[in-house]
Amino acid sequence: MTRRIFAGHLVRELRTRLALPQAEMAARLRISVSYLSQIENGDRPITPAVLTALGEAFPTDWATIDPQEETSLLIEGMDAASDPSVPEGALAQEIVQRGVKQQPLLVRRMVALHGAYRRSQDQLRVLDDRFETGEARLPWDEVRDWFHTERNYVDPIDREAERIADELAEGPRGIEQRLRERHGVTIASGERLRDYDPETRTLRLDPSQAPETNLFSLAHQLARLEFADLIRDIAHSGIDTPAGRELLSAGLANYAASALVMPYGRFRVAAREMRHDIDRLRQRFGASFEQACHRLSTLQRPGAAGIPFFFCRVDMAGNITKRHSATRLQFARFGGACPLWVVHEAVAIPDRILVQLAETPDGVRYVSMAKGLVKPSGSYTRPPRRYAVALGCEESHAPDFIYADGLRTDGIATPIGTSCRICPRHDCDQRAFPPAGSEIRIDADARGAVPYGFR
Repeated sequence: MTRRIFAGHLVRELRTRLALPQAEMAARLRISVSYLSQIENGDRPITPAVLTALGEAFPTDWATIDPQEETSLLIEGMDAASDPSVPEGALAQEIVQRGVKQQPLLVRRMVALHGAYRRSQDQLRVLDDRFETGEARLPWDEVRDWFHTERNYVDPIDREAERIADELAEGPRGIEQRLRERHGVTIASGERLRDYDPETRTLRLDPSQAPETNLFSLAHQLARLEFADLIRDIAHSGIDTPAGRELLSAGLANYAASALVMPYGRFRVAAREMRHDIDRLRQRFGASFEQACHRLSTLQRPGAAGIPFFFCRVDMAGNITKRHSATRLQFARFGGACPLWVVHEAVAIPDRILVQLAETPDGVRYVSMAKGLVKPSGSYTRPPRRYAVALGCEESHAPDFIYADGLRTDGIATPIGTSCRICPRHDCDQRAFPPAGSEIRIDADARGAVPYGFR
């Protein structure tokens, strides 16, 4: 007999936490408002169909508060059974439900194998990166891989930063006051972005920089002073090489600064309310466009996760200088990113937002936003820094991503890949070289945009 699950209070808590009206949540679950109201009031159980809809519509939120292990297995099983990158087609929901009831060990094995398959794809990308450079992993790569393994979320630092932020007055005044009163730090003008003298406890900031840049520098200095022990413990337990530990410590201080300027709970709620409108978010929290984008990619707290985003920064040469993905999309780490991706066009068009609906070879579609940015140097003798940032999510989250409003998500998606060396597309006119391990075929009597085929 099927066990009846009455967990309406958890559904109501989820809806309240996400600040969703009943009508919007009901629409996402494809049920009526009255049905949702009955579930929340405990008058009706949550059916397997509604449980699956909850997992699909709120994958990072609902899975963490799921009241039944069986339900979690169903959600994970549906994810594995519907992965478009696995051949032979997806399994119907009814088949997975029957498997969870009758053969739960078999479904768990399927989920575990799917996880191993996904990890093997990540490892393939790492091997592709190493083949591209011909070098061993550098300390910089160690740190990037560490953040990737942590899903770009560092819980002890984030929670401590949130606690401190609640004690501060908003904006630069609160951070300056804490630096001055608790640490005896004096703020002065200087020629470098940030220059701290520990002997005199003087922090010099470049007055030509934007206010949000100097606010972040203040927060970074406060983080270095108040999080020193915590950062040291994390860095020493996470990286083996001295240079890697130094780089990770700097990265953790930047992470803490971001968490001080944009405290987790407040920022997450505001992001939901504003449908992740970057300009509105940066104005509310006094952050830069890039800082707000990066912060959105860190909202992975268990039980209170944000939308899974990917985020990256690309320079004028096409090098990816920052990258993180909480989605299935992964990046080439040493350049070589797909030229069809809109971020490359954005580099050449500063201060203009471009949007794109893209599809990766595994059939997953993404809505992405990219914007070209220019950071002034403060002097004619030094050229400004020019680059672009990109932020995106899977198509299923389009209703919560304001940049998807101008796109037809039922329209044609741009076919993109991670790197030519591992991209299987045969019909790409932008291919730079064939996939690694493929067999090249040349037809002397005919050719297309790419002068070879492969198999």
